[in-house]
Amino acid sequence: MDKLRCMQVFAAVVDAGSFSAAADTLDITPVMVGKHVRQLESQLGLRLIERSTRRHSITEAGKQYYASCRQVLELIQQADAALEPLHHQPRGLLRVSAPVTMGSQVIAPCLAAYLARYPEVEVELLLSNSMVDLIGDNFDLAVRVGPLRDEGLVAKALPPHQLALAASPDYLARYGTPAHPAELAEHHCLTHRLWSERQGWTSITDRDGNQWPTRSRLACNDSQALRQLALQGAGITRQPLVLLRADLAAGALLPVLPDYWPAPLPCNLVYLPDVRPRPKLHSLVDYLLEVLPDWLAC
Repeated sequence: MDKLRCMQVFAAVVDAGSFSAAADTLDITPVMVGKHVRQLESQLGLRLIERSTRRHSITEAGKQYYASCRQVLELIQQADAALEPLHHQPRGLLRVSAPVTMGSQVIAPCLAAYLARYPEVEVELLLSNSMVDLIGDNFDLAVRVGPLRDEGLVAKALPPHQLALAASPDYLARYGTPAHPAELAEHHCLTHRLWSERQGWTSITDRDGNQWPTRSRLACNDSQALRQLALQGAGITRQPLVLLRADLAAGALLPVLPDYWPAPLPCNLVYLPDVRPRPKLHSLVDYLLEVLPDWLAC
């Protein structure tokens, strides 16, 4: 039998004054009460309660042990009570993983208002284009772009992630605006190393699944650097629409072949399932589901 449970039963006997009264309090049988007390005495090697057919009395060892039991049980109650607010009030540290561009352009700007709304929550946002292991890497929440693997995770869908092609007015004035993806092979395409391990797009796939050859003279592993290159007229960039949206709205970049942009990728918030309430996690999930559609709308 669990020792803590035996301690609880023993303390109940002392408090109630008899085995039968303790049994009523605990909603178990008097026989089971006796078994718990005998188990505790066996573990301690001491008699705690002297029993006879007519009455029982607490031994000196039992009185001392009862005082210690009561202290232990009260500490446990205090510890449980201290955790009770966590079932209702979000607090504590949340570790969140997101792709670099999505995290810097969308997730990070959203977090200021979230932290103001939940002042007892701390957030650690780590940006990486590598897929993290929620358990092994100790993350509470991750943003995943692309098809999900069957990992047994809870997934909450966000608006799709659209990749866009764009170039500066200066570049298009010098080299012309392609009217069909087949013309990309004659243009300078700025390549993100995430899309290809080799320098250059070998091809681009449009939303209908057709592949068109491309040519590149420059590759980089950072989306912001490629955006700056596009703004300076170095070529046509293929980047998330959320990164280029402000430049497109301002006319600093112009959309290229919008009818042939790649099909949008699924985007999800993912986290581990848990039957226990997790207010801090769900506060962030609910908040992001509330605000991200406006940020990610294509």
